[in-house]
Amino acid sequence: MKVYKCDAESGGKRLDIFLTQLTGLTRSQVQKAIEQGKVKVNDKFITKASYKIKEGEIITFSPPDIEVPKLKPEPVPLEILYEDEYLIVINKPSGLVVHPAPGHYHGTLVHGLLYHCPSLMGVGSEKRPGIVHRLDKETSGVLIVAKNNNVHQHLSWQFKERMIKKKYLALVFGVPQRKRGEINLSIGRHPKDRKKISIHTKKPRFAFTYWELKEVFPYSALLLCEPKTGRTHQIRVHLCAIGHPILGDSLYFRKSKLNQIKFESIRNIFRKVPRLMLHASSIEFLHPVINKKMKFEATLPHDMQEFINSLKRLSYA
Repeated sequence: MKVYKCDAESGGKRLDIFLTQLTGLTRSQVQKAIEQGKVKVNDKFITKASYKIKEGEIITFSPPDIEVPKLKPEPVPLEILYEDEYLIVINKPSGLVVHPAPGHYHGTLVHGLLYHCPSLMGVGSEKRPGIVHRLDKETSGVLIVAKNNNVHQHLSWQFKERMIKKKYLALVFGVPQRKRGEINLSIGRHPKDRKKISIHTKKPRFAFTYWELKEVFPYSALLLCEPKTGRTHQIRVHLCAIGHPILGDSLYFRKSKLNQIKFESIRNIFRKVPRLMLHASSIEFLHPVINKKMKFEATLPHDMQEFINSLKRLSYA
């Protein structure tokens, strides 16, 4: 159960919109909770999603009752970079959700892993078997999966101790004035929009990202980023904070930035970004069993490379 107070800025908003912004749930899930009698305003049950909240009102919210289907193997295509009896290294495509979550109870990476390796069931979390770390749905690239609990625990420990090196390629708006830099900004849940992470948060957590300029294009640049911590949306929020949001980021990229581009033809190309331009390009870790340092790389996926090629063509136009 969560309790929220309507401030002056939120006064007049629909109840479902207000709760969607704060809870991180989808609007349909919030509406379902309202219909199920899970929402009170000033201790009075409200069953209309269109109810207009007023400044000072206290809203009590409980999540809706959701029947979660049991995990079953599904033939989801996997690009396996490496596999032995202890772990698997996957090149995850953009658009693939890593594990089941509200709105994504089928067709995830976990469903495909269980189809490929049924013995994963029971490794680590019951709902996320084998998963040691995750990537956002739209982020592509390298991801490690553990095949037994001992390996899962060891890899989780390596992540906790910051022993695992991850590098990402990010195509950002604008060109940094320096060739490299460090971003040391604590981040946490956005105070008003639960879907977002922010540097302006009530519960900040230490976050550190190193970046290096790799290539320059018109009004954009390709950066190599190495996060030293593993916070949710860390690279996306950090790059946005220094004025260079990742292209195609529906959460953090403000379309008004495109007004900085002088030419309409170039603005049109930036409007056609296919997805979040972020790719986990490499990962280095110590193999928990054979005690050997391992490194795996994933080349840029076709959609991201093609968009970069279109920017390169602009350079010579």
